[in-house]
Amino acid sequence: MADQARISNLDSIEAFRVALSVFISKTRQTLDAIQDEVKRTRAWLQTEQPAYWQQQIRLLQRKLDQAQAELTTARMSDFVEAASIQKAAVRKATAALEEAQAKAQRTKAWGRDFDRAVDPLARKIEGLRDVIDGDLAKAQAYLVEIQKILQAYNETPAPPASSPS
Repeated sequence: MADQARISNLDSIEAFRVALSVFISKTRQTLDAIQDEVKRTRAWLQTEQPAYWQQQIRLLQRKLDQAQAELTTARMSDFVEAASIQKAAVRKATAALEEAQAKAQRTKAWGRDFDRAVDPLARKIEGLRDVIDGDLAKAQAYLVEIQKILQAYNETPAPPASSPS
């Protein structure tokens, strides 16, 4: 029975360490991208979309006012066909305005509720970041140490074989 283990290949440990390093790097990039996307979405919901829908509401209110004025003019002119066309235009403008107002309200609600809905998931992502930056970084350092120890062990001469008595 041999008194010393034979370690013939340390390349597998190095390959694993390199793969772990690549994994850590890609995971950090992905986590950063997720954080950036959450920030962009928050800004979009709380800033850009409310402004967009308020602008749309003002535009659609003007269109509705114009359609109502045209309906009033058509009624005064006693043209039945023109009045029915204008009534349809008023209904269409009213529906578009109501839809924009509903979307503005939904956007406002999402803006209020976004952090409450996203924060639990963001905390899980931060937990993953802690594992990546802490535990896996330590694992990388341990692999380097293991390589050094095994390399040193491999380089030590084998003890002389003991003779059977």
